[in-house]
Amino acid sequence: MIAKHIVWNPASKPTPFPTTDPIGARCRPGATQFTADDHVERIVRRSIEISAGGLRCILLCFLVAGAVSTGVARAAELLNYAQSGSPPDPGLQLLQEEPHDLIFFTQDSGAGWVKARLLDLPNRTSISGQTGTLRVEVLGIDDRVFGAKWSDVERIDFWEQRLKRETAERIARRDFKGAYPFLSVLIRDFPNLPELTQIRSDFLWQDAIDRASRSEFVQSLAMLKELRRYNPDYKVERLLGAIDGLNDRLMGQLVEDGKLDDAQKMLSQLEDEYRGQNLKSVAKWNQAFVRMATQRMDQAIAAKDREDYREAHRLARDAVHLRPSLAGAKELVRELNRIYPMVNVGVLQAARDLDPTNMSNWASRRSGRLLYRTLFEMRGAGPEGGEYEFLFGQTEQSADRLEFDLYFEPESLPPPLNQVNGFDVFDRIADRARPESETYFTAFAAALKTMGMNGPKEIRCILRRPHVLPASLLQLPVDGSWFGQEIGAPTGDYERVDVDEVESRYRLINEPRIESQPREIIETKVSSAAEGVAQLLQGEIDVLDQLFPSDAARLKSSRDIRVSEYPLPTVHMLIPCSDHPFVAERTFRRALLYGINREDILKGELLEGFQTPGCQVISGPFPAGKERDDPMGYAYDRTIQPRRYEPSVAKLLVALNQNEMKSAAQRAEKEMPEMTPLRLAYPSDNLSRTACEAIKSQWQLLDLDVELVELPTGASYPQEGTADLVYTSLAIWEPIIDARRLLGPDGLAQSGNQYIGLGLRQLEESRNWREARDRLLLLHFYVSQELPILPLWQLIDSYAYRRQIRGIGTDIVSLYENADQWQLQ
Repeated sequence: MIAKHIVWNPASKPTPFPTTDPIGARCRPGATQFTADDHVERIVRRSIEISAGGLRCILLCFLVAGAVSTGVARAAELLNYAQSGSPPDPGLQLLQEEPHDLIFFTQDSGAGWVKARLLDLPNRTSISGQTGTLRVEVLGIDDRVFGAKWSDVERIDFWEQRLKRETAERIARRDFKGAYPFLSVLIRDFPNLPELTQIRSDFLWQDAIDRASRSEFVQSLAMLKELRRYNPDYKVERLLGAIDGLNDRLMGQLVEDGKLDDAQKMLSQLEDEYRGQNLKSVAKWNQAFVRMATQRMDQAIAAKDREDYREAHRLARDAVHLRPSLAGAKELVRELNRIYPMVNVGVLQAARDLDPTNMSNWASRRSGRLLYRTLFEMRGAGPEGGEYEFLFGQTEQSADRLEFDLYFEPESLPPPLNQVNGFDVFDRIADRARPESETYFTAFAAALKTMGMNGPKEIRCILRRPHVLPASLLQLPVDGSWFGQEIGAPTGDYERVDVDEVESRYRLINEPRIESQPREIIETKVSSAAEGVAQLLQGEIDVLDQLFPSDAARLKSSRDIRVSEYPLPTVHMLIPCSDHPFVAERTFRRALLYGINREDILKGELLEGFQTPGCQVISGPFPAGKERDDPMGYAYDRTIQPRRYEPSVAKLLVALNQNEMKSAAQRAEKEMPEMTPLRLAYPSDNLSRTACEAIKSQWQLLDLDVELVELPTGASYPQEGTADLVYTSLAIWEPIIDARRLLGPDGLAQSGNQYIGLGLRQLEESRNWREARDRLLLLHFYVSQELPILPLWQLIDSYAYRRQIRGIGTDIVSLYENADQWQLQ
């Protein structure tokens, strides 16, 4: 018989044993099955005699609560007490148990042990001097409080002491992965434990030494620095010596690998954090960077003297970056900026074909503005569509909108634009209405009735019907062939002189308009937006042409960087680009759209959780504008909500489409087309890649086979037969014109849908802005139903530049819109 040392609180009444155990079998293997009818009477009787029952009372309470029944699967869960011995060592499983104290009873009282919920004691380190009764709540017995005489308690193994002991033992045998969970619980639940500082310090020190022995120097140094911050008095000399030695080793590796930026950051952080500690490695590598910077500066001066200004710029920037305080380095950079200004532009997409009017290729549109001007250039958005500027002078439209006049004033233009001939421009505009011409545009041909000239400096266009914005019909790139030069000859301020996989170099053609106008603009392709941001902050590039919204938000806090938003958004969509039989079916395209979690991709992958006004999922092909009253959103119908992510609906539509195609094939007595893998193409930039990888993974959940196709550098549309859908971002800045460029039979989507065709024709017959807007909203509806394209989202793009560059401007449609006014200071 166990000694009489546990007493049940009489306030707790016994309850009948349930016939079914709700939490499963918890008896030892081979135990007799208990039922309520057989045992309630004896349980109640035994509970009255509890003073003589010892630990058996605990078992009885289990029975009363319905915790004991047959079974072996969960027998170990009953081990919350025993009449002899000690509990088994659970190892890491201890952390899976409810926090508890282990109470051990004296041999005189019958021995045994019990797991109790944490005891509320003023001193949880010793039980000496305790008298009276100890109140105990045993694990596994809810709503029961037991009492035990303090004189029957031999010792208590407190929960925090067990955690401390487990941690120390694992540290001693270098099991740091095993020690960490115990240490974490101690830090979380017992932050004021007296020995915690020493235990945590020992853990960091020993783990750092162990990692260093395995050549994990970066991790080892990080742990030593954390130890120094946490406990500055711990092994002071040895700790600083270890930090010094590891820093020296890592600095050497970084410099040897050419990672000077990382080495500088590391040295700067160490110097700031351990100022006054006289670390030898800090002094050593400071001197090394001074030597390297001085060497770069001497090389820059030599390059300047031989008029190799490009190399001189690079070396001088390196010198400043290596040692900003180096005497004369910044002055040399300013001198080079004065002698031969250069600007380095980081780009996510490299340009190959240059066309400032290309609405589907960001890079082509951006860099094309450096080489070519446009007959009518968009300068922004107003309350009635785009605001256009006639390259060669002024324009005037009659009150009835049936007459559109162009007046030439070329005298103030730079060459070759000042050589313009009104008759040549007349022919170029007339070609826009000739079906056999390469520049033929059906919308202009439908609008134009006749043309004439009132002398060499005035062209008059008579329209068939009133047109709300005739200037938008004449966005023609102007190249040198307009002035008797070669086809493709530049008419802007710059020419492209070098192109490789990483860099494209543009050189000023004529004399600079202002003294500090850049003589060269060098575009450097960066692998990701993050890399571009890092290079901008380090001074390796001066301008970054495109930012993720999240990067733009972070850069705005930098004192050295300016961030501005482009005033016009880009619209992102998937465009069918093959004769894939399934993609050709509207039902299947609906399934694809329902199968894309556009909200999640936009907010999670692209925006990285940042709330950016204007960045939103869209339901149609036109921009929604930044705000509800944004004039850029005049073509967007806000009453049409984007389709939600419904994978179950998507699967149903895939099956429905398959049945429809099977039935159609049977009626036509043909074989049903084979479901080949979907080839999804995307431009070679990080944003497009991120979006398409997410789309692929979601389509695969529909049991679709998807292949990603990365387009060649500079391309935005796949070659025929290489892809079925293409991810693209479009500059739909004038929907009244761009609708046909996107949706027409000769547009990007090459839609032959009768409703889309009807909507385009009705749009082009609009006589005023009210009609134009109503018909654009109707076209939005047709697109949302027929899905010639799969609309994804709208993004507000940003650009960033170092404050030393002036004249870039704000509210610019294109990065190089004011390139002739850029100044380096």
